[in-house]
Amino acid sequence: MRLHDLAPAPGSTQPRKRLGRGVGSGLGKTSGKGHKGQKARSGGGKRPGFEGGQLPLIRRLPKRGFTNIFSREYAIVNVEALEAFTADTVVDTALLKRSGLIKKELDGVKVLGSGELTRKLTVKAARFTESARRKIEAAGGKAEVV
Repeated sequence: MRLHDLAPAPGSTQPRKRLGRGVGSGLGKTSGKGHKGQKARSGGGKRPGFEGGQLPLIRRLPKRGFTNIFSREYAIVNVEALEAFTADTVVDTALLKRSGLIKKELDGVKVLGSGELTRKLTVKAARFTESARRKIEAAGGKAEVV
């Protein structure tokens, strides 16, 4: 198979609708919109959620909760995941991202204390749980807040 042999699967693509191109096209004159009325006009139709004048569902339901604009969301890494690195490694956000342990940095990295750590590592993160800090230091490493 070569590049010029590639083609979409049969029936997976359709030619676009060319509206207003004469009577013979089957989509001339009114272009498939029928005669007059709201839906025949440009921009015609009802907005999403419109219920014919009845109070819409979104306005009938009570409002709940609030969004805390000061909240922070951390990328989470467990101590057991740090076992993947060799001893005496400096583990920071960039290294965690490269190794695929975190996808996004968000507001920083938080290290949780689930699992065991046997290697001496220097871990740089925004937050540590108390148990994570204990386990890193018990293995001879350092937990640095950045």
